[in-house]
Amino acid sequence: MSRKIIEVDQVVIKFAGDSGDGMQLTGTQFSHTTALLGEDVSTFPDYPAEIRAPQGTVGGVSGFQLHFGKIVDTPGDYADVLVAMNPAALKANIRWIKDGGTVIIDTDEFTDKNFKKAGCDPEKLKEVYGDFNVIELPITSLTRESLKDSGMDAKSIVRSKNMFALGVVYALFDMPTSHTEDFFNQKFAKKPELAAANKKALTDGFNSANNIQSMPSFRVNIAEIKKGKYRNMNGNQATAWGMLAAAEKAGRPFFLGSYPITPATEILQEISARKDLGAKAFQAEDEIGGIVTAIGASFTGHLAATSTSGPGLALKTEAIGLAVITELPLIIIDVQRGGPSTGLPTKTEQSDLFQAVLGRNGEAPVPVIAASTPSDCFHFAFMASKVALEHMTPVLLLTDSFLANGSQPWLIPDMKDLPEIKVPFIERDAETYLPYLRDEKTLVRKWAIPGMPGFEHRIGGLEKMDKTGTVSYVPENHEVMTRLRDNKIKYLENVYPEQTVEGDKNSDILLVSWGSTYGHLTTTVRELAEEGIKVAHAHFNYINPLPKNTADIFAKYKKILVCELNLGQFAGYLSMRHPQFNYLKYNKVQGLPFTVAEIKAEVKKLV
Repeated sequence: MSRKIIEVDQVVIKFAGDSGDGMQLTGTQFSHTTALLGEDVSTFPDYPAEIRAPQGTVGGVSGFQLHFGKIVDTPGDYADVLVAMNPAALKANIRWIKDGGTVIIDTDEFTDKNFKKAGCDPEKLKEVYGDFNVIELPITSLTRESLKDSGMDAKSIVRSKNMFALGVVYALFDMPTSHTEDFFNQKFAKKPELAAANKKALTDGFNSANNIQSMPSFRVNIAEIKKGKYRNMNGNQATAWGMLAAAEKAGRPFFLGSYPITPATEILQEISARKDLGAKAFQAEDEIGGIVTAIGASFTGHLAATSTSGPGLALKTEAIGLAVITELPLIIIDVQRGGPSTGLPTKTEQSDLFQAVLGRNGEAPVPVIAASTPSDCFHFAFMASKVALEHMTPVLLLTDSFLANGSQPWLIPDMKDLPEIKVPFIERDAETYLPYLRDEKTLVRKWAIPGMPGFEHRIGGLEKMDKTGTVSYVPENHEVMTRLRDNKIKYLENVYPEQTVEGDKNSDILLVSWGSTYGHLTTTVRELAEEGIKVAHAHFNYINPLPKNTADIFAKYKKILVCELNLGQFAGYLSMRHPQFNYLKYNKVQGLPFTVAEIKAEVKKLV
């Protein structure tokens, strides 16, 4: 009797267990394999903030969800396959499994003690088993049997059960284990016995699954993607690489001054690993130290940046004002997370928008740009750097936890295809130098750095005299300088690309989104069109200033629904900038991304 083969265009898988069960590594390895096999893939790691969350509890569940196949824009709403390593993992995720989906459980962990820890009744849990294809496997004991002769201690052997589970899922999709085996060879190059043990657990899991007749077999149709060289990239890595590419394109050394903070820390780690590219990374003693060292580096001619999350952005506020008044190029990356205060450190949210646009003392305008997907964090980090350098201004780049930790295949670009960056240095043979003399059109001042004889000038946080840059308390001059700084940023609407619209441009309904919600909104529009409901969609990446044609677009639609992961900040911001329109709002603040099903239901109410 052969196993049932299910042919599909897309599949959603979730690995879930204790935070010490290695679910993030398991999911990452599976997503790397799918990407290397040419599949389109989107991932969503979801884990507790505690380093070691309470074992066996729902609050301690760590999950990794991935969606792969054709036309993949989100990590998926509901799982086709759930791997649950304990009762808590099953309880936390049971409502996110599709009817008829496959659930693989480690029966060794489904004990009375663990049911009690998870706070669930085993009989009630089993009542819902009828909705799913439940595969019961003693994963822990099978791992012990697999590695009994490995020479490893009992604790280390049990830690390998995630690789046994990964082998089971590879068999489920008839995928090779070779890519993960290559990973082991590299990771444990100096400890070949560990590489051998992990490979054995992986292959034994694969073989065990192939011997289970009730285990389905999925055949996923391969995605059609643009030809080129790809790598699987998460948002933090892409952000770091985007800035490094901009520094190379501009011919500037790169400096990052930062303080570790979840979920932005990986940007600092990635830059610190790129000394081979001449990058300098400085881990400061605090958030303020991170940004002021970056401002110092900018003064000396570096492309400089600082990375943080919402709480750190609050601490950097005064120094951002310093970068505004000195008119020095600087990139500030805010990887948003749930708030306020410490809030939800590992969960996603879009609630720093007002802080990014308005959160400074005095009139301190800053361009704000937001990335949409993990892979396009590269593009928008590059563009933020370009704007900062060419327009002599700090720029705020908004990403969030969903983008930072999620991953996608990224088409590696050729440097010659990236936009040119023209740095406005003062010409060394200039006869005179006025540090705040501006280009008549762009209002950008020229950049002179230490070591350029004859171009010495004062700099600091006090107001400057127009053109000369000397300290000035003249009331009329303060207004002149304030308006000049403001108009310099407003001019960027002539630089930013015009806003585009997807979907049915002739619809009465326009969906509006920004940042990381792009995938869920574009999938919503596509699926609604398949159901005969046609709507338009405008997704914003350039926030301050807004694209020049924003009002022209809004004027074409009877209903404008703004969807965002906060209580309506972008809708409020649009009301400030374009008050002539009425903005409907759809908001979610749960530390989780939207689901496509939620947005579709909301749109259908409007229709």
